[in-house]
Amino acid sequence: MSGPRFLTLADVAEVLNTSTAQVYALVRRGELPAIKIGGRGQWRVESEQLESYIQQQYVATRQFVDAHPFTEVDEGADELR
Repeated sequence: MSGPRFLTLADVAEVLNTSTAQVYALVRRGELPAIKIGGRGQWRVESEQLESYIQQQYVATRQFVDAHPFTEVDEGADELR
């Protein structure tokens, strides 16, 4: 990833195509490492940490897919699983 070293939670939300609230939850649960800076305690995620998180999610997804093979029953199912 090229660009700034640190990203705001809004920047991360844009990259992941999700909400800022969801990114905040990932940070607060410790799933996505971040730092708090400044007097107002603004969160920042290092771009390398974001890339690492994305790669971990690929691994987790592969493990899920391997453990839960696709069947014809799954066709047309929502993404919500």
